[in-house]
Amino acid sequence: MNKDKLLLDYNGRSLLQRAVDLMSELPVYERILVTVKNKPECVNIPPDMRVCINTNPESGLSSSVRLGVVVATGTHFLFLNADQPRLTLIDLLPVIKVAEENPDKIIYPVINSKPVTPTLFPEIFKPDLMSLSGDTGGRHVRDKYKKSNQTIKPENPGNFKDIDTEEDLINYDK
Repeated sequence: MNKDKLLLDYNGRSLLQRAVDLMSELPVYERILVTVKNKPECVNIPPDMRVCINTNPESGLSSSVRLGVVVATGTHFLFLNADQPRLTLIDLLPVIKVAEENPDKIIYPVINSKPVTPTLFPEIFKPDLMSLSGDTGGRHVRDKYKKSNQTIKPENPGNFKDIDTEEDLINYDK
């Protein structure tokens, strides 16, 4: 995109604001927003949400993953992307519930036999998440530990659709 994707408007709110609002609803131990300089000024961030500025975003997605993991103090890490504006609390509660029932499993939704985000990792995978590099997220850790994966089938698979291009945004609700 030739624009800042996270600041694009979807039904009256930016993608980033939608993600922040969704995080605020989650029944989790702590909430951490990893973003780049100047982004926090563009959204309303609740007082209980910690903001970490990634000063090295050119290193790729892994730098944000590592930053979030290193500051987190909970027992699990749930990685939400801001480019899934239809996600709701109802979509995410099954991920959290399955994690409570399977505390050592990597939990993620699968749609049409394909893994989608968000993904929840137990703390035992922290060293692997911290060793990520380049423009990669937790997929490599998930794929490395296939026997530790637990998938869920979402009730509303369309809510997990993401926006990667301007065309995606234009056609999002079609």
